[in-house]
Amino acid sequence: MSFTIRLLIWFKSRLVGHDNYGNRYYEEKSKQISNGSKPRRWVVYQGDYEASKVPPEWHAWLHYRADQPLQGEVYAWQKPHQPNFTGTSQAYKPEPRQEAKIIKLATKAKRSYEPWNPNG
Repeated sequence: MSFTIRLLIWFKSRLVGHDNYGNRYYEEKSKQISNGSKPRRWVVYQGDYEASKVPPEWHAWLHYRADQPLQGEVYAWQKPHQPNFTGTSQAYKPEPRQEAKIIKLATKAKRSYEPWNPNG
């Protein structure tokens, strides 16, 4: 974290909370800015800067959908939040379907002819 960001956090913001990943969430100290806009909110990530590491309850707070971070019930059918693993070794790779294999074989069979060439 840069020196400028540390100063901004120290003098102009207040810590609102943190999540299970260790990310810290801040808001500007002044609740109402002179032009009527909302105070800025931001996250300081723990580790990699990955936006998908922001859980839904904090996402709602960051985007002004909630005044406070949501502390809803956790239902039995809910899974814990996971970051986006696309492009990593942990990415989901489904098994190829049988229909896709059949179509691939049929496509290869159709290509067994030589196309007509008008020049030769």
